[in-house]
Amino acid sequence: MYGYGQGTDSAEFRRERFAMYLSLGVGVLLLALKLGAYWLTYSAAIFSDAAESVIHVVAVSFAVFSLHLSYRPPNSRFHYGYEKIAFFSAGVEGGLISLAAITIFVVAARRFLAGESIENLGPGMALITAASLLTGFLGLYLIRLGKRQHSLVLEANGRHVATDSVTSFGVVAGLVLVKLTGWQPLDPLVAFAVASQILFSGGRMMRRSLEGLMDRVDPEADAAIRRVLPELASELDLRFHELRFRNMGRGVHLEMHLLFPFAMPLGKAHRKATELERRLSAALPFPVLLTTHLESLEDHDELHPGEAIALSVTQPSEDSEQTLTTLNTAAVGHSPSPQGTHQP
Repeated sequence: MYGYGQGTDSAEFRRERFAMYLSLGVGVLLLALKLGAYWLTYSAAIFSDAAESVIHVVAVSFAVFSLHLSYRPPNSRFHYGYEKIAFFSAGVEGGLISLAAITIFVVAARRFLAGESIENLGPGMALITAASLLTGFLGLYLIRLGKRQHSLVLEANGRHVATDSVTSFGVVAGLVLVKLTGWQPLDPLVAFAVASQILFSGGRMMRRSLEGLMDRVDPEADAAIRRVLPELASELDLRFHELRFRNMGRGVHLEMHLLFPFAMPLGKAHRKATELERRLSAALPFPVLLTTHLESLEDHDELHPGEAIALSVTQPSEDSEQTLTTLNTAAVGHSPSPQGTHQP
């Protein structure tokens, strides 16, 4: 079944684990650089950057735990495995980022009111610039690998690191202006700007986490299935309805009802359903665990009055997310062909 319970001995897990350990190690190094820069300058802006790095180290530690848990196989208590921990992990990271932003606001306000000055700008800026470049490369690596692996844990961490890089460059720009103008209040003002950006990023991550846990419709996954399924159904001369799916973390669980002539042998209907599953798995850009329910076409309206039957997926209205395809949450990655289940 595509990625459910692949286990910690899979190549996918080893790649993701290496990336997360790399992120953790680099995070500790970055924290040391930024604390050194703060010790040299006592800059509120640099403090804001260092505080964000503290959160990064804590968040990555939790993400490593989430990654290990997400690869555990399903069991009698968790029939669909543990993949949804990825959404919870993203929410925890977003909450920690928001907490860091509030801390930065408090410290910057105190510095602004006290009128404290900063020192040793040259060495401090050099350390922060090095940290900015390092976080930029790490963030791009994590985002690219996360998209390729279709791992929300990796992608969320990569976006966090990329945000940290942009923040650090903003701090450097602010310190350059302080050095050129000599206007000391600019330092806490830069810290305010950094905190605002961090708070926005944290809120966005928490929102994405909540949407994933609540199975919110995802437009990209919606479009992918609209593009692929009608063509496959037409080629196999199949009708379907009651199509929906939910995101499980790296893969999606998709369900639909297939309709066959009453006189068609069950074995033949099963083979056609299996062929649809095989082709759909190969055609979609993310792995799918497909469950099909087989029904008779002739007496469908009598047994299920009011339910639409489709050869294609209808487009949603602008005012409603309820469509023939109830598509839920984010698109995720590609993996070996899944095995589907049939319910006659």
